[in-house]
Amino acid sequence: MTVERRERIRALNDQLRRTHTGGRIFITQGIVGLGADMVRAALRATQEFDQFDERNDPYGEHDFGAVTLGQHRVFWKIDYYDQSLTSAAVDPSKEDGCVRVLTLMLAEEY
Repeated sequence: MTVERRERIRALNDQLRRTHTGGRIFITQGIVGLGADMVRAALRATQEFDQFDERNDPYGEHDFGAVTLGQHRVFWKIDYYDQSLTSAAVDPSKEDGCVRVLTLMLAEEY
């Protein structure tokens, strides 16, 4: 993968994560079941996450993170789908033809 392609993927992922635009957000029942305050806290923690390193971001795409909120470990992950949401996107560095889905989940739901 070229540096430019990786940087474009990272920028698109950061846009979704930070601004909640440029894709879809899916929140699991585990998070929803903890109440509206937890949903808001998890979304905010995802927006503010900046602890990327080789362990959690080996490809430099900013597509995964983990935070602890109170007693709960929360993961977020970005996946790339085609327009029908039935298979992987051909090229996640392109906005057209790629639907980004950010999933917020409890660690035990992973």
